[in-house]
Amino acid sequence: MKEIKAIIRPNKLAALRDALVALPGFPGMTVSKVEGCSAPSRHLAHHNIKEQLTDYTPKVRIEIIAPDDVVQLIFDCITRVAQTGHYGDGLVWVTEVEQAAFVFKTTQGNAS
Repeated sequence: MKEIKAIIRPNKLAALRDALVALPGFPGMTVSKVEGCSAPSRHLAHHNIKEQLTDYTPKVRIEIIAPDDVVQLIFDCITRVAQTGHYGDGLVWVTEVEQAAFVFKTTQGNAS
């Protein structure tokens, strides 16, 4: 089992969601609003300290826990759909998940 995380442009979320839901075995995802900035060397030099401290741009963070057999499909889908060809398109990474479980309440029994 792996965790796939991605930081993408907010305007790409709807198209990405549609593409992911169409994948066989897609397990669902968590989406959060985030802000960030790229490494300074990737952009033009800032003119003053105010620009340096306020250059955060809105992004969306996606988190997916998936079985090993669909991880590459999901990774490829994200990198294909989320890209625009410009700096700041985002980042996708995969990490190992040692253990995970769904948390839910069963409807069996009448115990209080």
